[in-house]
Amino acid sequence: MKPDKITSVPTNIITGFLGVGKTSTIIQLFKHKPANERWAVLVNEFGEIGVDGALLEGQFSQQQGVYIKEVPGGCMCCAAGVPMQIALNKLLVSAKPDRLFIEPTGLGHPKEVLKVLSSQYYQETLALQKTITLVDARKLSDPRYTEHETFNQQIAIAGTIVGNKVDLYQDEDKARLIDYVKVKGQANAKVIFAQQGNITLAELAGLNTLNSSVTSKYQDNHKHNQTKKTLVSDIPIPESGFIKAVNSGEGFTSVGWRFSDQKIFDHTKLQTLLLTINAERIKASLITDKGRFGYNITSDGLTEIKLKPSGDKSKESYIEIIASDIDDKLETKLLACLNLMETD
Repeated sequence: MKPDKITSVPTNIITGFLGVGKTSTIIQLFKHKPANERWAVLVNEFGEIGVDGALLEGQFSQQQGVYIKEVPGGCMCCAAGVPMQIALNKLLVSAKPDRLFIEPTGLGHPKEVLKVLSSQYYQETLALQKTITLVDARKLSDPRYTEHETFNQQIAIAGTIVGNKVDLYQDEDKARLIDYVKVKGQANAKVIFAQQGNITLAELAGLNTLNSSVTSKYQDNHKHNQTKKTLVSDIPIPESGFIKAVNSGEGFTSVGWRFSDQKIFDHTKLQTLLLTINAERIKASLITDKGRFGYNITSDGLTEIKLKPSGDKSKESYIEIIASDIDDKLETKLLACLNLMETD
């Protein structure tokens, strides 16, 4: 007997620049998932290690009707073999979801992702709904953002722009975002504001309204990497107990590590180190002497949450750091945080 055909899955792209709260928004949305529905999320990360999957698995499980798949290593629509389509097809088959979220990396090209999702191949399978773009309106005074092609592309393709972290804004920040969207966004784009990514399910509804005239200037700028590479997540960890990976592009560099489950971090030393690292973004899911913790660090500070062991991603430790300039002593500093008594 043939399996049931998967058709018209409501699908939303949740995008935004580094550290704006994309994963937090998806976590908030998952909390409102109807108990009888199955939801899936395909996550792409700029870094080669992949941490978001571990952070999500540590809070939700397939028993709760939540299915998670990662595509680490930059733009998920690039590279020979089209890793995005491969991962998405596997996710659709395993999850048979009632709703799908796509979270591209903050340094990825969402229009290219949207182009794949709206292709004839997925025409019957996916029902593309609104693209949601999160923006920290405080960054609109920083040319590193306003002059970055990806930042502007994320706004250009959005049906709804969410001014996230509104609790941290100055009075003029809201007005600045509204004015910026009038210039860079679609004519019918909606602007709302949120704290900690907390938006309602109603914001997801509505057809995708990509205006090709607004985004055509981005169409040919994105060069695809046609070199097939082995994912770091597929490489066995060597006898040293850890593996390191570096990626660069879009003006940023990422460095990340996978540690075996035999490597236990000293919780206090780890916290101290994380607070001293100068980076645009740090994400981690690490096994410590006090349990597994998830770490999320932006310019606004450090968030730590206790994670439940769930899924394959709970068997190792992961950390990814994105910065303009990487400290070459980071590995030595991380290894110094290991609890040697636990790792002997």
